[in-house]
Amino acid sequence: LGLVRSLRYMPSIGLTEPDLQAYAAVLAEPGFLASLGLSLWIAGASTVISAVVALLAVLLLRETFPGRDTVRYLFQVNLTIPHVVGALGILYLFSQSGSFARLAHAAGLIPNPGAFPALTHDPHAIGIILTYVWKEVPFIGLILLARLQGIGPEHEAAARSLGASRWQAFAHVLLPLLMPALVAASAVVFAFALGAYEVPLLLGAHAPEALPILAWQGFTDVDLARRPEAYATAMLIAALGAALLALFAAVALRGRS
Repeated sequence: LGLVRSLRYMPSIGLTEPDLQAYAAVLAEPGFLASLGLSLWIAGASTVISAVVALLAVLLLRETFPGRDTVRYLFQVNLTIPHVVGALGILYLFSQSGSFARLAHAAGLIPNPGAFPALTHDPHAIGIILTYVWKEVPFIGLILLARLQGIGPEHEAAARSLGASRWQAFAHVLLPLLMPALVAASAVVFAFALGAYEVPLLLGAHAPEALPILAWQGFTDVDLARRPEAYATAMLIAALGAALLALFAAVALRGRS
């Protein structure tokens, strides 16, 4: 239905001849490339940071130490918290009028709360990325922990017995075994961060705006003539997600061959 309406076929408002004018209008928007770049930056940075942090956390959590079960529980507890709640938490903590800014001012580290670094509503989308990393690290981590349980310690032990160092056993044995799960989880995180609008809406700058925000604004506009452009933007986001899935499938198939 979204694809049909993106082709400007909406008889309810008098559009009965399908065409590509909505796509042409979206692509011709002066800020489209900036919004596309921002969306790719948010999704890419969030995915890479989340994947690296999750991998490091999993390597720590597989070790035996006092309180490991408690740490594992704390590691995954925020999976139940909605992204919107996480975004509000980031806003209250990291904004220039938030808790950390007031604490830094009270401690004499900055002259006033407004001097705190702009981590929300900033052009680099730091607050948005912080929210996604906070939410997606345990998601990727749980997938990697499950994969680790299936692998077992035998492969690394065999490599170490043959003279490999701990780093060599990780880089040449464990990491390749974890890579399919890591890539699959990262693909899900990338696709989600690319298409979600709630967190960028709460924490993003006014310009440029992420692509999902443009789609949401067009869809909620009182002018129904903007609906096809909103659907076209959504279809472009979906096409990027489909391209990512195709790339992942190609990589997965190549890894099996």
